[in-house]
Amino acid sequence: MRSVVRHPRSGALAVAVASAFCFGGSGPFAKPLITAGIPPLQVAWLRLAGGALLMLPFAIRHLAAARAQPGLLLGYGVFAVAGVQAFYFAAIARIPVSVALLIEFLGPVMVLGWIRFVRRRPVTRSAAVGVVVAVAGLACVVEVWSGLTFDPLGLLFGLAAAACQAAYFLLSDSGAEVEPRALTSFGLLTGAVLVSVIARPWEIEWSLMTADVELAGQTVPAVLCAVWVVLVGTVFAYLTGIVAVRGLSAPVAGAVAFLEPVVATVLAWLLLGEHLGPVQLVGGALILVGAFIAQRSAPPVPGERELVGV
Repeated sequence: MRSVVRHPRSGALAVAVASAFCFGGSGPFAKPLITAGIPPLQVAWLRLAGGALLMLPFAIRHLAAARAQPGLLLGYGVFAVAGVQAFYFAAIARIPVSVALLIEFLGPVMVLGWIRFVRRRPVTRSAAVGVVVAVAGLACVVEVWSGLTFDPLGLLFGLAAAACQAAYFLLSDSGAEVEPRALTSFGLLTGAVLVSVIARPWEIEWSLMTADVELAGQTVPAVLCAVWVVLVGTVFAYLTGIVAVRGLSAPVAGAVAFLEPVVATVLAWLLLGEHLGPVQLVGGALILVGAFIAQRSAPPVPGERELVGV
């Protein structure tokens, strides 16, 4: 199997930033489709199926990878691809894009939990502080003292997306010998097949794709949003994300990926008119700071590259 060539740190950092921008833009462009009447799971299927179709030549080219590590590719498709997208889109149908993504970014905290309770590795005091800060930030974002200001089911979907995001970083890092295009293409194929079972894409009202949707106070073709979600928010985002993890390690790439909710918050404000209050903005900052501290403080795992920033 052809080994993956590692990129220089500066190049990998630029790729990680690009990945954060691509992922961050998927929600603001997907939500108009959901608002127009396409169910969240069907929007997720459009994203995965479109990406899988574009990446099919790479899947055919790298069939040996599927035979060599079927478990890794299956797990990546189920959790890192289908799980993240389905739960995230289900969340943004009920709560603001920025809130859903901030909750999803508790994923690095869950990575730390995996190391502590599954791998049974000790964690540092600073890591525990990071967890506390992140949880305090979450409380501010959802304003628990007001009895939760957002749909509870939407918040649960966001937490489920966070768990799947944790799997994304762990699986991307553990499959270091699998070519990124193979991991992405088979992940999208697996995710598309899985989501097809529950999304029933044959029931999609395709006429909605030929209509216009509202974006930034203007009417734009719905198909334009769909193309953006597939090309930029899926194919390019996953490819650059895997390359970034390979070049920087999962925790460092994850730290750069904290730009994603910032991008999503700004775009949601500009394109959708969604905004957070001052306390929620502070809470969002606490989530990102706490997750970053927890991630940077994660101990090395035997047999894997260190899960700490360098």
